[in-house]
Amino acid sequence: MAQFAATLSDIRSAAARIAPYIHTTPIMRCSHFDKLANRPLHFKCEMFQRTGSFKFRGASNAVWALTDAQAARGVATHSSGNHAQALACAARLRGIPAHVVMPTDSAQSKRSAVESYGGRVIDCEPNLASRATTAARVCQETGATFIAPYDHPDVIAGQGTIALELLAQVTDLDAIIVPVGGGGMISGITIAARALRPDIRIIGVEPTSVGDAAESKRMGARQAATGAVTIADGLRTSLGDLTWPVVRDLVDSVVTVSEDEIKRALRLVYERMKIVIEPSAAVGVAAALGSLRNRSDFHRAGVVLCGGNIDPQLLVELFGANS
Repeated sequence: MAQFAATLSDIRSAAARIAPYIHTTPIMRCSHFDKLANRPLHFKCEMFQRTGSFKFRGASNAVWALTDAQAARGVATHSSGNHAQALACAARLRGIPAHVVMPTDSAQSKRSAVESYGGRVIDCEPNLASRATTAARVCQETGATFIAPYDHPDVIAGQGTIALELLAQVTDLDAIIVPVGGGGMISGITIAARALRPDIRIIGVEPTSVGDAAESKRMGARQAATGAVTIADGLRTSLGDLTWPVVRDLVDSVVTVSEDEIKRALRLVYERMKIVIEPSAAVGVAAALGSLRNRSDFHRAGVVLCGGNIDPQLLVELFGANS
């Protein structure tokens, strides 16, 4: 595993480093979903993680891995979503500044969440070039360490702690179903799971409209996300330099799900399990109930519910009285 961004040793070190700060998230079961999926499903509930998503694991590991001298200068990132909140919270716990570059069209609820965790929000234009240049300027001005949302060894190692927990909680899994955006979560999970259980199946899932990871696997070369619209806004990002090799070499397959499938899964989880997840978390559920239902190469699957930070307006649209 040494050729990849993290090793099992790195992930175990991350688990020890962040143990005082993270929640060990529970596994949930639902017989209705077992019937629909034609197999036992074990849901890893990362929406109950601090800040509402798995991102807190990687952000915490990156923050607490800094030397005291580095930490004193703070951390910076560009993000409009869960990584922004996670990094701001982790920085507050260590008592250091967090500078978060956010596009001007970011939802006010997300900006307010970052600020509530003590993060300093810096505006940028709503494009990747502006995000990158603004973050670089902030780092130059402040001396802060840049913590990438997914393409960062410490972030990847932190996300891999999901697999350590999941495989300890459910010892007889033979597959893990994981949402894919930039690939930090599936990379960490895959590296840990492959080292502990070489025969386990790792299946990535993404929206059909931004199926760059699936296309990358098919082509054998990394493809860029098209920027198409999807309700699963956390999965619009392309694979990174560090995450693509893991997806290419270690992930068994990547499947895609439609927008309607994501919405149906989102609503079904709410109706049957009485929990709220975000659309990015619903893609794995949608795949388990759809294209993966008749797969014969695995039986008992873990499904990572990666977060629960859903836009309140979307909740109204999906669950309102007239929906």
